[in-house]
Amino acid sequence: MPQISRQFLIPVLLSALAGCASQPIESLPPMQDWPTRTAVLEQTDYWQFSGRVAVKANNDGFNGKLVWSQRADNFSTTVSGPLGVGTVRIEGDRDEVTLIDGDGRKTTLKDAETDLYQRYGWTIPVTSLRYWALGIPDPAMPAETAVGDDGLLQELVQGGWTVTIGQYRDSAGQPMPRRVTAENAETRVRLVIDRWLFF
Repeated sequence: MPQISRQFLIPVLLSALAGCASQPIESLPPMQDWPTRTAVLEQTDYWQFSGRVAVKANNDGFNGKLVWSQRADNFSTTVSGPLGVGTVRIEGDRDEVTLIDGDGRKTTLKDAETDLYQRYGWTIPVTSLRYWALGIPDPAMPAETAVGDDGLLQELVQGGWTVTIGQYRDSAGQPMPRRVTAENAETRVRLVIDRWLFF
């Protein structure tokens, strides 16, 4: 059998490992109560969901598709649909958020929620939504929570938003939010999450 050189073998192994690392996991850890659920999901930092979003701000609004990818503190979300501005991508972390508009122009948002509202007349809570979509509060700020007997979040009030989880569905062996509504004084954001992936 011919000897395989290390120069050939190492890139092949690294490629194989990278492929394995990106495969979705089938089961999340057990989450038998609210404290455990919160702790587990706060530490779950590589995931993606896709679904639909409806935003209503005063008399304006739109329906579109939304894909959110989270890896550690970095997120990337794409909102597409009849926005009048084409597809919008928002990416960044808690410290810096960048908007890429339909023409590919990049803008650093100093205050993501306020800047989006001033630019488009609508906003989404980009820094906290990664936690709310998982059905837990953003650990960076105080929150009032209402948790059911099943240990699942029903409602929370945080950062000027009221978040309601209207429906859960099984994903990776655990109930995960299917319908999420976030409202503040000017805006209502409704998510219908069609698919969860955890890595």
